[in-house]
Amino acid sequence: MPILTVHLDFNMASIETSHAPGPLDIVTPLEDRTLRKIVIASVAGNAMEWYDFFVYGTAAALVFGQLFFPAGADPLIGTLGAFAAFAIGFVARPLGGVVFGHIGDRYGRKASLVWTLLIMGFATFAIGLLPMYAQTGIWAPFALVGLRLSQGIASGGEWGGGVLMISESAPPEKRGYYAAWSQLGVGGGFVLSSGAFLAAQSLPHDDFVSWGWRLPFLASIVIFAIGVYIRRSLPESRDFSQADKRGEKTHLPIVEVVRRHPKEILMAMGVRVAENGGAYIFLAFSLVYGKFAGIASSVMLPGVMLAMVVEMGAMLAWGRLSDRIGRKPVYLIGAAGLIVMAFPFFWMLDTHQAPWIYLALILGTAVCHGAMIGTLPALIGELFSTEVRYSVIPAWRSGTK
Repeated sequence: MPILTVHLDFNMASIETSHAPGPLDIVTPLEDRTLRKIVIASVAGNAMEWYDFFVYGTAAALVFGQLFFPAGADPLIGTLGAFAAFAIGFVARPLGGVVFGHIGDRYGRKASLVWTLLIMGFATFAIGLLPMYAQTGIWAPFALVGLRLSQGIASGGEWGGGVLMISESAPPEKRGYYAAWSQLGVGGGFVLSSGAFLAAQSLPHDDFVSWGWRLPFLASIVIFAIGVYIRRSLPESRDFSQADKRGEKTHLPIVEVVRRHPKEILMAMGVRVAENGGAYIFLAFSLVYGKFAGIASSVMLPGVMLAMVVEMGAMLAWGRLSDRIGRKPVYLIGAAGLIVMAFPFFWMLDTHQAPWIYLALILGTAVCHGAMIGTLPALIGELFSTEVRYSVIPAWRSGTK
């Protein structure tokens, strides 16, 4: 009976994802110790890099409008300017996906991930040293936009690489669960960035606005050093190593993935649209909404942190569930929840009551977004063959702009 159950689950996964032979199905099991090392190193490095990325979003919501994009007496205009620069990072992500997708498919996942961390760490630390608009005028926002562009390029290659390091090494029957671990790095990075700003805000307000906001950015140098060490010690993914030994690499993987997987690219783009839209409404935009709705940041920041911590556990549960009932049903649970929560989410924020605000954030992230993002790493990876899988990142990122 156990053998029959495994056989049926395997066939259902193959029918559901409809991928060609050779991607993730035929594997040689890794030792548990090696797999644990890959999971820990990938999650830790991912969290450190996403700390750098999210710390900008938090600063844009709280102080960057008035410091780098002054607009007279209307603080909303300045905040919109700061988030316009935030959006530039998303525009740059497909470019980063193309560049680092090529590197990852040609030279290895590990090489690509080390370079993304180097670029991200430099850009984030440099933001903490920037002069403000009052000191250098228009050059201040120009420099900020340039560094934000670098962050976007680095993050464009990060998400897919972190996912593939784990999913390409996990056993097929547990791939949903193990691949979901890769998303804990995103949540961990957000929690770290929110916690850093919460600590910085304990300073007197004038000190925080004058220099305290720089501390979370400057602290990234420590995260950067730890992250590089972890990434350099990370072994190459099993699937890529095997494909390399078989000589299956292609000279232009981005061309090959478009030629061989056009339908799968459209599917990857589609499933990322709702997931990413929900993420930034429930996380970054909720902080701005709370600010202009008169909700204290001492309520919103802990609420977002709590919701993300809950989601980190929920993603693993959703990933495990996808191993049992399939990727598609679990993803649709999250997508349907996103529609149902669209209006109640803001109604609960408008109560200005901490319990309702926390409930809204937890339902939006852990239930709606968590079901989608907890399923996506395995779902998308199973759509493409190993030698071009990293290069499909531009398609994943196309759903985030």
